[in-house]
Amino acid sequence: MKNIFLTLLLIIPIILFAEYPDGEILLKKIDENMYSENIVSVSQMIVYGRRNTKTMKLRSWSSGEDNSFSEYLSPPMDAGTKMLKLGDDLWIYNPNADREIQISGHMLRQSVMGSDLSYEDMMEENEINKIYKAEVIGEEIVNESDCWILMLTAKAADVAYKTRKMWVDKTKYLALKEERFGKSGKLLKTTTVEEIFQVGKRWYPRKMIFKDVLKKGKGTEFYIESIEFDAKIPASIFSKAALRK
Repeated sequence: MKNIFLTLLLIIPIILFAEYPDGEILLKKIDENMYSENIVSVSQMIVYGRRNTKTMKLRSWSSGEDNSFSEYLSPPMDAGTKMLKLGDDLWIYNPNADREIQISGHMLRQSVMGSDLSYEDMMEENEINKIYKAEVIGEEIVNESDCWILMLTAKAADVAYKTRKMWVDKTKYLALKEERFGKSGKLLKTTTVEEIFQVGKRWYPRKMIFKDVLKKGKGTEFYIESIEFDAKIPASIFSKAALRK
């Protein structure tokens, strides 16, 4: 009987530990669901300020990790504003001033169009498994979905968020909730997904709220009107000449 008891003490922790999947494998599955070499999308960005609300519509193109281009379609005062990312370089074109501005250094921490999203956020790689290692630390129900809780730790020191905590749907491999922390361990930003939709075999956020916890206000809402994966994109879009077209 004593031997049986000791055997159970050894087996039970192993069984409990085996319930959690490998964090690295799970992170790759998340990337497989979210990432595509070429993506074209139309979305709305709704910024909830303390006094008023601003809704902007934009069309975006992205190719791989290095190239992305966005053009604001509305409202009229912002229409024609464009953003171009080429590798580690980012440019903004303002049609009202008819000038290009390169965003770099401390400017990357500034807000994009008054939103809770920074330029630094936009520069981040799409495939998170390349910049973070992951560990599954628990499970929880979010929006009636069973989720794994992942703790992500940056592989390099120059990453905007040292750690990230994600609640990932166990079957759809989609993060439904996220918290991002600075190097000091302080919570900086949160993301909550309020609506999802299916595109082929993929699951993608339809509506989500991005919140800079250091700012007042409700946050910034993103709503995806349409998205196309593995789209054909002319190479000319990812050029400085496209900023003034």
